[in-house]
Amino acid sequence: MLPPSPGALLALALLAGAAQAAEPPPPVPLCAATSRIDVAAYSTGQVSEVCVSPNETTTFAFDSRLAAGAVEVQPEGRLADWTPGKEGLTLHVIPKGDFLPGERVKVTVRFADGAAPTGATFWLVGHAARGARRVEVFRKPRPADVLQKEKDEAQAEARQCQEDKARLLAERKEPGGLMGAAWLEREEEVESRDIGRDLKHDPANALQTKAAKSYSQRKGVTLPGGMAVRLQLLNPGAEPWTAAGAVLKDATGAEEVELSAWQVSAIAPGARGFVVMGAEREPGQLACPCTLKLWEAQGPRTVNLGNVTFPAEE
Repeated sequence: MLPPSPGALLALALLAGAAQAAEPPPPVPLCAATSRIDVAAYSTGQVSEVCVSPNETTTFAFDSRLAAGAVEVQPEGRLADWTPGKEGLTLHVIPKGDFLPGERVKVTVRFADGAAPTGATFWLVGHAARGARRVEVFRKPRPADVLQKEKDEAQAEARQCQEDKARLLAERKEPGGLMGAAWLEREEEVESRDIGRDLKHDPANALQTKAAKSYSQRKGVTLPGGMAVRLQLLNPGAEPWTAAGAVLKDATGAEEVELSAWQVSAIAPGARGFVVMGAEREPGQLACPCTLKLWEAQGPRTVNLGNVTFPAEE
């Protein structure tokens, strides 16, 4: 066999060079030579990433003093040095010489004044050439008592909203559409079914179901709302009970419909009361028997009922 000619060798060399050139370059770490970082009083779940390079110093300059000994590095051993500066307002980090591109080290610091945010966390991400030299870290300290006051005010506002919702629910006018027909038992407009005997009751129910009917529209009658359920409930507890909402889940578990709930007033301890629920959804769109769950406006007491069905559509 004859040896390849010089021209053939040159062609092979060019092809090999082209193949090497076509290979994608190694991925560039997703970091930036960040020069400023703002630390929020409330955690957003995001941690800033800062490019660092092997054997090169990156200095973090803080506008608040760091607590003594309050710097944590994970994993340990990948930085050649990390030293807090004068008066605890700077932190100097130097990755080791074999720090690889894309390698990550987490640095956590804690501030000395006890205000919020109490600390900050950064990812040091290896980069061959784009290491940040100086990073300014700004924070707007919030005293702990101010944060607690804001938290208490927010909780009080949430409680007031819940109380207002319960009051409006009890005081508003009677519901309209199919829910109103179910409430007033206007049989000429709806098809109804007594489902009280067929229901399956969760032993953990907070209220006892004394009567139950389901409703759908009569043929030729147009009402807002495609299905409704009317329950008579007994409250054996020591506190009044007001329905806040309800949900209907079909037998497959794949379909779930949120229902509006209405009642004249809260059901007093030891007393009975009616609750009517409905939704603008045709019952034929659900694979019933369904499961109905009601919950109260304030508190954990719920009512879970199985084997809920609706009148068959004509």
